[in-house]
Amino acid sequence: MQDKKEIFVDGIGRIHFAGGMVRFDFVTLQPEVEGKAPVPVVKERVIMPPQGFLGAFNSMQQLIDKLLEAGVLQKNEAAG
Repeated sequence: MQDKKEIFVDGIGRIHFAGGMVRFDFVTLQPEVEGKAPVPVVKERVIMPPQGFLGAFNSMQQLIDKLLEAGVLQKNEAAG
């Protein structure tokens, strides 16, 4: 991975479908006034066709399953 750009984000602020493409708005948490919660600010957007989104979702689901199996994550039974 020589000469690859790394991007840090705190999470996804929004996923939406527009113009036939799936759009991910990635956010970072930016400090506001002292003592108040940080505010999410959109820093990057990734746009992909629905097939690409489906492939990414399947890859993420496989990783989630491995992390659950390894005990890194725990299922939230209340969320269902």
